[in-house]
Amino acid sequence: MKKLTCHCGKVEAEVKIPENGIDKIMRCNCSICKKKGYIIGVLGEDDFKLTKGEEFLKLYQFNTNTAQHYFCSICGIHTHNRPRINPKIYGVNIACIEGVKPFEIKNVPVNDGENHPLDQKK
Repeated sequence: MKKLTCHCGKVEAEVKIPENGIDKIMRCNCSICKKKGYIIGVLGEDDFKLTKGEEFLKLYQFNTNTAQHYFCSICGIHTHNRPRINPKIYGVNIACIEGVKPFEIKNVPVNDGENHPLDQKK
């Protein structure tokens, strides 16, 4: 297990990372993620456990109010989300995980959130 923290340390979580690293990382070009500009690590529901600071977390939702975007109310750092495409997984800000150097990660794939399948007309 690795520790995930916001900048001020009020919010902490434990994340289970496989030995070879997070299986799926990406950026997203949806309206909120492109403004946050962070690299998302996708974790299973059992691979993320909030351990401290739930009272400092704020929830931001928009549009369909399905996705849940969490950030620290003290320092403003986005720590994790529950995406609307699969609310049983977590998207974590990998820069918040101890030991991760996000600027050393090259060729990060981009998820096409601008054309989200749940936004397409039927």
